[in-house]
Amino acid sequence: MPITRGNPDGLKNVRATVYNHFVRVDQPKSMIFVSGQVSRDSEGQQVGVGSMLEQTRQCIRNIEACLNAAGGSLPDIVWTTVYTTDMREFRQIVAAREEFFKTNLPTSTMVEVAHLADPGLMVEIQVIAAI
Repeated sequence: MPITRGNPDGLKNVRATVYNHFVRVDQPKSMIFVSGQVSRDSEGQQVGVGSMLEQTRQCIRNIEACLNAAGGSLPDIVWTTVYTTDMREFRQIVAAREEFFKTNLPTSTMVEVAHLADPGLMVEIQVIAAI
């Protein structure tokens, strides 16, 4: 099996259910590295001003577009890093992720940062996928 995902006995996903503790990728696989995506639409306009839920949804849509262009899809994601300006909005990020990630869950790290590239941006997500 080229990709194995799981959670070792004794390690629970305490705060969210949209990730695995580990993903093993056996070679040969092609790796896709997607730069941090923010909540901008195809015209470069910010989406979801003031809404962590809407901004996270747009980030994931942008990630999906990148993966599709590279020959992959969301289930191919093995690693995510989420940068947020407000960890208190954690549940909104998880709610958006639950809409897109049903199976083949990636690993995940979430970090609170003081600022992102532009004012009003609340979340940025980068991923690695294996196809």
